[in-house]
Amino acid sequence: MTKLLEWVFGVLLLGAAWAFVTFDILNMNLPRTYREVAWPMPLYLLVTFGCYSLATVGYRVATFNDCDDAAKELQAQIKEAKEDLRKKGFKF
Repeated sequence: MTKLLEWVFGVLLLGAAWAFVTFDILNMNLPRTYREVAWPMPLYLLVTFGCYSLATVGYRVATFNDCDDAAKELQAQIKEAKEDLRKKGFKF
């Protein structure tokens, strides 16, 4: 099973549970407060997912490692390429 199918299955499972509670499809006679709490649950989950995503991206940006050796190597390669192009007649 691919990761996409796992996510789709999970979303469908949560959606079905939400629909059963919200619309009382199985006639479980749940208290009205359960339905009132379940009704905006998809919005709560979406906002929570957005906050988690924003926090994850922020954390990864804040802890991004600088690669000083790779930067020096890249600068040397750029300098070498410019010198090679100057020899071939390219003007910067």
